[in-house]
Amino acid sequence: MARFHRLRVAAVDRLTDDSVALTLAVPPELREEYRHQPGQHLTLRRVADGEEIRRTYSICSPVPDGEAPATLRVGVRLVEGGAFSTYALKEIDLGDELEVMTPAGRFTLPPAPGLYAAVVGGSGITPVLSIATTLLAREPEARFCLIRSDRTTASTMFLEEVADLKDRHPDRFQLVTALSREEQQAGLPSGRLDRERLASLLPALLPVDRVDGWFLCGPYGLVAGADRALRALGVSRSRIHQEIFHVDSGPAPTAAASAAPAHSTVTARLDGRGGTWPVQSGESLLDTVLRNRPDAPYACKGGVCGTCRAFLVSGEVRMDRNYALESEETEAGYVLACQSHPVTEKVELDFDR
Repeated sequence: MARFHRLRVAAVDRLTDDSVALTLAVPPELREEYRHQPGQHLTLRRVADGEEIRRTYSICSPVPDGEAPATLRVGVRLVEGGAFSTYALKEIDLGDELEVMTPAGRFTLPPAPGLYAAVVGGSGITPVLSIATTLLAREPEARFCLIRSDRTTASTMFLEEVADLKDRHPDRFQLVTALSREEQQAGLPSGRLDRERLASLLPALLPVDRVDGWFLCGPYGLVAGADRALRALGVSRSRIHQEIFHVDSGPAPTAAASAAPAHSTVTARLDGRGGTWPVQSGESLLDTVLRNRPDAPYACKGGVCGTCRAFLVSGEVRMDRNYALESEETEAGYVLACQSHPVTEKVELDFDR
């Protein structure tokens, strides 16, 4: 069960003009709760002007080998008008305490032999940095190819960390950088990595059909384009893993397939306890549960992070958006509670599965 704890800020490192890395100290008594897999994220919470704000940030630090982490590091990029990112860049200081949820997320890669690749954009490097660093340190028979897209060199997050990774594993780590607003002296010409460009670039870089896992992370447009390029190249759905950071250019929410019932209830099991409550008109199942169980897990409420994932035990729901669950998860019966609305009069969810 996800829980919040107060963690002390052990370091604040400026990465670019609009991004920072926060290092959080984990006290010994909490380290087992913060044991994580490479690629998982943390949800940070604060209250400002009486309003609770939650934001999700991926862990960029590698996973300790065999030990629970003494520190965790996340990258935060400033979002225009962002309530938490502005606070992080302008106010958070060494020694401050932050409310931090225990790790979550399924955009992960347990270290294993093989060839892996990632296509990332902007702050999408954050979870992939943890994935690649952990993989190459633990698995001598693994190789990793990173294709990253940024606006300019000056705006590139974790530039030094990626360069260090290349220096440590020159024969097993391949780095390809594309800048959309700046020409490079060597490497790819400037421009965005869209579907057409990736469709021709990827086969030239590596044997696409022999890659054991593809990891796509960043803005919706980049991830969707990379996914379409890979599918056109014959890559099976099971080898493509996605995490969306921004959905500004994504499609509109799916229209309701059928009208909601006049009266409906949701039964939810959470942390071993259950309850049944009426669903108010227009609200999501998560909002219904939160009215009665404020400890229900959530972060973005936008269908992106997957923190509110629950198993649909019975009944039928429709989801407005889904940028977090892979097709195997939805086929197995999982839904995003923040995006789910009842189609049947009775719906039962299990947050503990």
